[in-house]
Amino acid sequence: MKLLIVALLVIVPAALVGVWAGRDLGEGSRHDPGVESNARLTGYAAMVLLIPLAAEVFTGVRPGLLAHALIGFLLVPPVLLKLGSVGYRFLRYYSGDPRYRGAGPPEIVLRLIGIPLVLFTVALFGTGIELWLFGFRFGEQWLTWHKAAFVLWFLTMTVHVVAYWRRAPELAIADARARLGGALARRSLVIASLLVGAALVVAMLPFASPFTLSSGAS
Repeated sequence: MKLLIVALLVIVPAALVGVWAGRDLGEGSRHDPGVESNARLTGYAAMVLLIPLAAEVFTGVRPGLLAHALIGFLLVPPVLLKLGSVGYRFLRYYSGDPRYRGAGPPEIVLRLIGIPLVLFTVALFGTGIELWLFGFRFGEQWLTWHKAAFVLWFLTMTVHVVAYWRRAPELAIADARARLGGALARRSLVIASLLVGAALVVAMLPFASPFTLSSGAS
């Protein structure tokens, strides 16, 4: 009960920050085709990630939890795709590209959490993969780091998801309402990322992870 109260005291403020940060994200549209295409790809990737990420959070991490690890491997390629799409916009904006500068930056809160969210995501998946492949061969601190990365990632991701709860679906279905060149390529990239993720899952199925055999991983 205490844990639930603490969680609510942390998650609710994070969600409120997200609501405030995303209050204007659903308004207006980007007119440059290149900027809009990048935004739509990001929206596609975000929506594809939503349910698997929720499942990953729900399954948690404990010894022998195969589902948690396999969902994690499924997520790796789509996560990389979204990071690549967002990273491309970041580089174009801060390199002075007039099209991206004209589209404007995200809300200040989203800019402040952007880089930490990327770092927490990399840390979360990196420590998770290390644990699955090597268990505690390089020390039990990897599990501590994984859990710490999850807490920090979850808080920043809560702000991010709540902020974009309207904008992301709009971008994901935008090609159905107003066609823009490259729609097939965008969808193909997302589908390909899922297929690569599925291939990783199949490749990991026969792997006997040391982590599942570690009694100290609870």
